[in-house]
Amino acid sequence: MSAVSTANAAHVDWGQQCDGWHVLAGDDLSVIEERMPPGAAEVRHRHVRSRQFFYVLGGTATLEREGVAHRLGTGQGLHVPPGAAHPMRNDSGEELRFLVVSSPRSHGDREVVDG
Repeated sequence: MSAVSTANAAHVDWGQQCDGWHVLAGDDLSVIEERMPPGAAEVRHRHVRSRQFFYVLGGTATLEREGVAHRLGTGQGLHVPPGAAHPMRNDSGEELRFLVVSSPRSHGDREVVDG
């Protein structure tokens, strides 16, 4: 097994010109490095089974969890338990890079939430 990076990981385009690289894609654990340009946001959603941990690698994120906005800077993270509604957005003027760690993986476990 060789080292993984954004240069050789599976890539996915999502949302508003955002990128994700699956640096670990197991059924029980998923790690994705993501990139969001300024002004980008994802829709409010929740996961029935998956717990997630968001960790900022560079830039500033606004991660809303159950209606409370948390500003996260480089080197900061926040846990989102299963069932908690959350969207991530980049309100800053700079690119945002972060890791999202999910256990079990969150693919196929997403429900969009109104409001």
